[in-house]
Amino acid sequence: MLGIDQFTPPHDRGSSHGGSRIIRQAYFEGADYIPLVLRAYELWHDLECETSTKLIHTTGGLVIGGEDGELVRRTVASARKHDIPIEVLGSAELVKRFPPFRPLPGDVGVLEHLAGYLIPEDCIRAQLGSAMHAGAELHFGEEALSWFADRDHVEVRTRQGVYVGKRLIITAGPWASQVLGSSFPLRVTRQITAWIQPKGGVERFLPGRFPIFISEDAAGGHASYGFPAIDGLEGGIKVAIHGSQVECTPESVDRAIHESDVEKVIAALRRRIPSIDGKLIRASTCLYTMTPDEHFIIGSHPHSPFCTVASGFSGHGFKFAPVVGAILADIALVGATDLPITMFAPSRFSA
Repeated sequence: MLGIDQFTPPHDRGSSHGGSRIIRQAYFEGADYIPLVLRAYELWHDLECETSTKLIHTTGGLVIGGEDGELVRRTVASARKHDIPIEVLGSAELVKRFPPFRPLPGDVGVLEHLAGYLIPEDCIRAQLGSAMHAGAELHFGEEALSWFADRDHVEVRTRQGVYVGKRLIITAGPWASQVLGSSFPLRVTRQITAWIQPKGGVERFLPGRFPIFISEDAAGGHASYGFPAIDGLEGGIKVAIHGSQVECTPESVDRAIHESDVEKVIAALRRRIPSIDGKLIRASTCLYTMTPDEHFIIGSHPHSPFCTVASGFSGHGFKFAPVVGAILADIALVGATDLPITMFAPSRFSA
């Protein structure tokens, strides 16, 4: 097996950096995700054992919003359907458990006990080490210029050479449109994450005292989210808005951080976490590769069935990395997978 990457991972050019990623099971995005995320938990734990590396950090996860809000209702429905342990907390209990929160009128919190975070850089190193241990040949700093796939062979051309094989898997992240052409209606958006030192310090936000959280926008806009203070007493807490209307390409994205960027993040969180209006420690950009329905693309290329693709993870794909890898391998090698991926079919966007 040969893997080709135009950069040397882990890197900060795409969507797999930033020191933390949420992982959770009560998936409000759709019921078909839950068998995948449960399998992903198993595979992350397997990788932990194989590499002696802690990857899943369990803190509990809180979805906070109106009792009749989309995120709360869907989270509760998913948990009950799949027997995922949760608690529904009223406003008073929510504040008692997690004092930094100031719920809005009508708010409840859905606490998922097995949620937490992954450190993407650690996960990527562990995955690459496992792949090399299994015999994979990995080429870094080598950009793919073109590809071809038919029944007889597949071919990838780079500046360093031409590689020929039997099957091809393309996972190009925000470069997918450039690599795959117009086959998929993808758009790339600029995202900002900020590390902010809350007023009064981070003691109340430390792991064990504070969960990862997703906060529904009361006006129906983009949700916001954040993490416990995993970077020490002076590291602040990482927070962000999940979604953006600022479209770009990996080459044209504005990677500078502007005051207005941080102001938007703070404004999105201030009403429920007043102390978030503190000192900015740092901020960074990342990229979402969005599909029109915000569901993944996983499966055989609609026009090149001997090429398997995974793309369009729409800002919530990292936690699924090991199970998506297993699915792609199954499709490439045996033509099918046992996991439910019909809703992710690339053909749903084909004319």
